[in-house]
Parts: sequence; C-alpha cells; structure tokens
Amino acid sequence: MQLYNKLSAKEREALLEEAGEDRLTLSFYAYAKIGNPELFRNHLFIAWDQMDVLGRIYVAHEGINAQLSVPAKRFNEFKAFIDNIYFLKDVRLNIAIEHDIKSFLKLKVKVRNKIVADGLNDNTFDVTNKGVHVDAAKFNELISDPNTVLVDMRNHYESEIGHFQGAITPDVDTFRDSLPIIEEDLKEHKEDKNLVMYCTGGIRCEKASAYYKHRGFKNVYQLEGGIIEYTRQVQNQNLENKFIGKNFVFDHRRAERISDDVIAQCHQCGKPCDTHVNCANEACHLLFIQCEECAEKMNNCCSDNCKEIAALPYEEQKKLRKGKGASNKIFKKGRSEVLLFKQ
Repeated sequence: MQLYNKLSAKEREALLEEAGEDRLTLSFYAYAKIGNPELFRNHLFIAWDQMDVLGRIYVAHEGINAQLSVPAKRFNEFKAFIDNIYFLKDVRLNIAIEHDIKSFLKLKVKVRNKIVADGLNDNTFDVTNKGVHVDAAKFNELISDPNTVLVDMRNHYESEIGHFQGAITPDVDTFRDSLPIIEEDLKEHKEDKNLVMYCTGGIRCEKASAYYKHRGFKNVYQLEGGIIEYTRQVQNQNLENKFIGKNFVFDHRRAERISDDVIAQCHQCGKPCDTHVNCANEACHLLFIQCEECAEKMNNCCSDNCKEIAALPYEEQKKLRKGKGASNKIFKKGRSEVLLFKQ
C-alpha cells in the first residue's frame, strides 16, 4: 500500500505536461478534533493519490489545512469524498482565481502539532469560538467605518506585494510573531473598536479571532474565505475592489493578480516589481522580489556569490552542499543583507 509520493517533481511535471488535462487549484481548512491524525493522514493519502490529487496538506489534532491541485474531471469524485468526512461536509472550497496545471508537483500529507503554528501554550481558549464571518459586501462596509481597525494577519513578504487599502500590515516573519504585537498595539481598543482581520484563505484569521476574543476583544470580525473568496465575490457581484496588488499564494504560482497596482519593488534595483522568485542557487533558495532585467543580469540569483555557485557544474554544486544543512536565509523572505532594496 503506497503511503508516500514516489515521483520526483521533474517526473511529475513531465507527466502533467504530457497529459495536458485541466486541473483546479483550491484550498480549504477546518478546525476539528481529530483523535488519530496519523490514521487520518494515511486515509487521505491513499484516496487522493488514486485520484491524482497533488498538493500540500497538514493534519493535526486541531484539524486540517489543505492546498491542492485536483484534476478537473475528477472534481466531483473529490468533493464526494470529502463530503463523506463528517467535519468536512460542505466545507468551503477556495477555488483559485488563476489556475496552473503545475501549481503543485507532489502529494504531501504531513502530520503536524498544529495546522497553523501559533507559538501559543495557552490551551484555555476554544479555537472554534471564532469571530463573526463577513462576506465581501459587509467587509467593504465595515472597513469604511472609522470605528474599524483593519489588520492583515499575513507575513511581511505577503503584504508587501498586495494588501487592502488602509490595513495595518505588521512587519513580521511568521503568524506567531503577529499575535502578541497586534494585541499590544490595539490593547486600548478592546471594547470601542471593530477588529476586522483578513488573510489568504481564512485559516489564520479564524484562529486569531478566537484568540483575541479570549483575550477580551469584544467586536471581532474576519473576512470569510480570505482574499481568495473576496476577489471572487467582488467579480461576481460587481462590488468595489479594495485590495491593491497581488495576493501571495503558497504554490508554484506564488501569487494571483487582484488589481493592476504594483506596490512593491525589485529587491535588487528598486524598480517597481512584485514578482517573487527563489534564488537559482539551490543551497540558498532565498525568496525575494526580482525584475526581469535583474533576473537576466544575475542569472536568477540573489547575489554575485550565488551567481558564481549556480554557474558551476551541477555535481560541483552538490559537493559544496554536502554535509551542510539548509541555510536559514531561505526563511528570511527578502530580508537578506545581500539585497539592496528590501523592506
């Protein structure tokens, strides 16, 4: 019985190109009490592997967080399968605005301590006691109210390329960093302001809204379905779009364009640009913003040193990496000292 992916990304990419079939990129999450995450994980992998589902899925005692690529022709089969899981029946599926048959190249289902790492050791709050979910129309109404504080619950490299007008965008590297910072900054407004939050698909806001209610905030709201669902409702209902720039996504597409505004800059030359790339030196793999001109000049690398390494024969690069762990520069997401123009 196969319980793990056996194909490399390159092998899978070739198969997808050869098949040439439409695929849907989607995401969903659910907070629920899962008694045996490992058993549940295996159940999901076996079923989804047979359906040719690809993606990155985290399972924990507190629920599931999934980003997936599903063959379009098997979507109904996929939907019927998850509807047979009691806490996933009719779960909201955030269908991507833009699709790519190679948004995911492997099926990875992993058991984690939590589906959203929060750094909290507080077990006294109920993650299901969430804030009020609002749709796009109500969200636009709320954020136009001067009595509202709008907070982006994403990380700096996400909000750097796109965010809602007037939002507080914490300069943080992780979700866990944002929770105490936001609470401290807004502690004087626990009762007199509307705390409205948003994120990519809703999962971070859901946990944050429950936490802030636990910490004494009285009027807590979250954008249901996050930026992804907001964009769909804006388009379908002809509402005013108050999101500027791109929505960062955690797959090979890296972002979906929501408006024509380019609010970020190339981290190497400073010109307007909002295209995230990974450094071509596999020993670095730093995520940063790079324009086409700098990509050509630097051979898709973040620095001259990485450019020199990436130009070496592949076997020599492997020798240089041998015995070395992944550099934590990977996770600096544009904060590396080698980048001249960075947030």
